[in-house]
Amino acid sequence: MDFSSFNFEPSLQEGLDAMGFNQPTPIQERAIPVILDNKDLIACAQTGTGKTAAFILPILNKITKKPSGKLNTLILAPTRELAIQIDQQIQGFAYFLGISSIPIYGGGDGIVWEQQKKALETGAEIVVATPGRLIALLAGGKIDLSSLEHLILDEADRMMDMGFSDDILKIVNYLPANRQTVLFSATMPPKIRQFSMKILNKPEEISIALGKTAEGVSQSMYSVYDGQKEELVRHILSQKGRDAVIIFASTKDKVKALHKVLRKQFDIEAFHSDLEQVEREKIMSAFKNKAVKVLIGTDIISRGIDVVGIELVLNYDTPGDPEDYVHRVGRTARADKKGEAITFVNPKDQPKFARIEQLIGMKITQNPLPEGLDAGPEYKGEAGKSSGEAKFKSKNSNSNKNKPQAKSGGHPPRQEPKPAHKPAGNQQKPVEEKPVQAFQKPAEEKAQTPGKYGQRKNVIEP
Repeated sequence: MDFSSFNFEPSLQEGLDAMGFNQPTPIQERAIPVILDNKDLIACAQTGTGKTAAFILPILNKITKKPSGKLNTLILAPTRELAIQIDQQIQGFAYFLGISSIPIYGGGDGIVWEQQKKALETGAEIVVATPGRLIALLAGGKIDLSSLEHLILDEADRMMDMGFSDDILKIVNYLPANRQTVLFSATMPPKIRQFSMKILNKPEEISIALGKTAEGVSQSMYSVYDGQKEELVRHILSQKGRDAVIIFASTKDKVKALHKVLRKQFDIEAFHSDLEQVEREKIMSAFKNKAVKVLIGTDIISRGIDVVGIELVLNYDTPGDPEDYVHRVGRTARADKKGEAITFVNPKDQPKFARIEQLIGMKITQNPLPEGLDAGPEYKGEAGKSSGEAKFKSKNSNSNKNKPQAKSGGHPPRQEPKPAHKPAGNQQKPVEEKPVQAFQKPAEEKAQTPGKYGQRKNVIEP
């Protein structure tokens, strides 16, 4: 099957030919006909499978057939990086079509805010927005969605994780009931299915390789103590002359600390939510252009960046959620290319890693630690305990474990204050756009009990 089988408008097909698009990916092959047929859709596919084009191309084709010059499609994305990426892909596909789009996202200065408002006033057929910024525009009466025909939710599971479900339902209240709604997600937990019941109308369902990593990824792990990770990173980065590496750490504080250490030896930049939007765009542009070879960040970059040729994904910390592992690894081996994924697993994270292996349906190869590093902990999978970490600390550092305890009525022995510490597993994921608290619900809105699957309401109570 090739793209000509979809019978796209000649101008759109010309653009695809010019860009070298020949054969559709599996998700494109199955999703495009459903969207062209004006049916609601729930589509589940892993990252790197071409799902963005799966919803952009049929929408562009429909707008080309019946141009109106009005706002036709709203695409909601969880992060500003993903919103920008989607808009760039729309511009590429629409080069021969004359269809305009505008990304709407927060994090910029007042100039960016004014530019977005002006673009909306002059008109755009497609708006790509983060929920928080769109809510602010709706509350200020800066955008009219009455002509909307299509609502696309990309990375729906990520938006749920970031707390945007209520914002999305508020946005839906502004939309025409007679619209086509398409939901794309990399995973399909129960909360996504329940949420879809509120906003979709008798949807078709498509699942492609749910919970699996791309075949082109070579996956391995090291069983290590936390104190060994820094030296192991240096060893791995020094082994090959890689041009594109992403390192994932569990918190932005750890990202900053590791960046401070590694930048003395490697061409590396840190990417986290504390950076201004201009800085983030500058770093991402440098990484895409290979001016920066190593990018270290939190799960903020596990989705929403499309960089060709990432050779290595390195999980400095084992992700807490097995699905997050799939998203991280999905940054490499995209579009049938090869890639490598390495994960560091400390004793307390061994059960997490065992659940990852269970989700992806394969046993991941354990690498021996390089010469010069002490032996790591034994990998026991689900039976792994954090006691191994405690033994390592006791062996390699001064421990207060055996210090005498205070007698009843006496003063406790003097101890050095312990640094504040929170387990990595309790860290919250960074939120790109915070819901607007001042938003007022419509005056006539009443609480409603969601109906059966497929019965969409005009006004929905979150």
